[in-house]
Amino acid sequence: MSLASAIAARRLRLVRPQTRAIAVQADLEVAMEDGAVLLADRYAPRGARPGPTVLVRSPYGRSGVVGVLLGRLLAERGLQVVVQSTRGTFGSGGELNPFDERADGLATLRWLAAQPWHHGSIGMFGPSYMGLTQWAVAREAGEALGAIAPSITASQFHGQAYGGGSISLDTAVSWLVMVAAQQRRLGTVRMVRGLRRLPGLWDLLPLGDLPAAAVGYDLPAFADWLAHTAADDPYWAARDHSAGVGEVTAPVQLVGGWHDIFLPWMLDDFAALQAAGRRAQLVVGPWTHTSPGAFAASLREGLAWLRAHLLDDPRMLGDAPVRVHVGGEGGGGWRALPAWPPPATALRLRLRAGGRLEEEAPGEGAPSGGADEGPFGEDDDTAPDRFRYDPAAPTPSLGGPLLLGRTPSVDNATLEARDDVLTYTTAPLDAALEAIGPIGVELHVRSSRDHFDVFARVCDVDTAGVSRNVCDALERVAPARHERGPDGVVRLVFALWPTAHRFAAGHAIRLQVSAGAHPRYARNPGTGEDPATATRLVAADQEVFHDAARPSVVVLPSTQRLSRPA
Repeated sequence: MSLASAIAARRLRLVRPQTRAIAVQADLEVAMEDGAVLLADRYAPRGARPGPTVLVRSPYGRSGVVGVLLGRLLAERGLQVVVQSTRGTFGSGGELNPFDERADGLATLRWLAAQPWHHGSIGMFGPSYMGLTQWAVAREAGEALGAIAPSITASQFHGQAYGGGSISLDTAVSWLVMVAAQQRRLGTVRMVRGLRRLPGLWDLLPLGDLPAAAVGYDLPAFADWLAHTAADDPYWAARDHSAGVGEVTAPVQLVGGWHDIFLPWMLDDFAALQAAGRRAQLVVGPWTHTSPGAFAASLREGLAWLRAHLLDDPRMLGDAPVRVHVGGEGGGGWRALPAWPPPATALRLRLRAGGRLEEEAPGEGAPSGGADEGPFGEDDDTAPDRFRYDPAAPTPSLGGPLLLGRTPSVDNATLEARDDVLTYTTAPLDAALEAIGPIGVELHVRSSRDHFDVFARVCDVDTAGVSRNVCDALERVAPARHERGPDGVVRLVFALWPTAHRFAAGHAIRLQVSAGAHPRYARNPGTGEDPATATRLVAADQEVFHDAARPSVVVLPSTQRLSRPA
């Protein structure tokens, strides 16, 4: 056991190693179908007989920290591991074509099965991009795979790249800057320098010029993503493995975070596995994509999962098919659940005049066919709330799921003080209320432009009035995607990030409505022009309706109701 692995194991809270003697074979050559040769390193307990192998396919290297964390640590705990550099990275031949990993992955599995030191099942492990490499082969590999453990990832990346229809600008460019710099001379310095430049470049137009301004050269993948925006575009369809998730026969463990950039689509994968009756486990904690806690949990849980299914040693494995962390004041920490999501009813909170948010009365959800006075008679719900959105001074993103974000839930005071952000807030809760599951909104909106965005965010407002974000999402509106009514109003129904959160007694629930969150999502210029080349910005006047004919609501999954005054 190396000093580096000992320190890492202690910080990650791993079980004690079974052996300190690890044999490493470096630079094993693996030929692909087109003749490209990819390199891999093998980590195995010294003197071990041929046995099952865990495959890790990584674009981030295979030695140094990567080799310790994904190779040596698992090998010290009884698992034989092969860490391979994906195409075009760290000595592997060919050119990196992001997310296109199916053919190379299948070729690697065939090579691995033929090795004299391998016998039995193959497992796969790894977070993020390394998780996608597992989904890329999982269905076609069939019985050759004994188990997979993809974490903080999903079976398709389009959802993350184009959440709600707008490119996830901050995450996309940050990742490309890191990948482009990592193999160059003084790669770490170049990476840090490029990332530090980005905050001063987010407003640069056209968008296609942004990567070159950050690193000094073009990043072709970004141009590809800007050119191919639709999920059914052949570019993304070739990288989408979601249709086959229910057909994966290998046991699957999914580990994710409530503030991870892939969370909604990871939960879709788990739902597909559940519906197909597959063996699956889900763990979701209070993590972002790059938080140390997420990686530590994925390593601990993945080690237990792979040992159970490859070595028939379930001693480290928990019994619950679902474990989630419930956040919020007094949230109670971890819960074991039989399935996801747990049983709940839809708690519909209606937007009202004066910035109020109130539980919808029984039967109130059905439009009456005409606008009328608010049901409580206090304020006039017939008048929409209005604000002006100017993409030249866009509503900023604050907290939330980001690739490099470490503090996802923050004080939203500066955001809510802006003229281009509407807020709707409940009265203080008489009793605590838990929302565990998917959250959504139904908003009736109208804009002076045909092309605009709507950003919705649920916040927890504490007794001191501090508003902290819980979950959110954006929807990009365009004539080709949404139908306008005769009055020009568009009815938007879209999901926010799922959550497991406890709103404490005395706290309030708040919904924010705005027209963007830049640069987390690229701002909408309001012109309908190609986002890669658009340079003209046009302001828009926005309206949010909440009358009887055009109700707007946020829907929480809860077994509880809001307490009403006697």
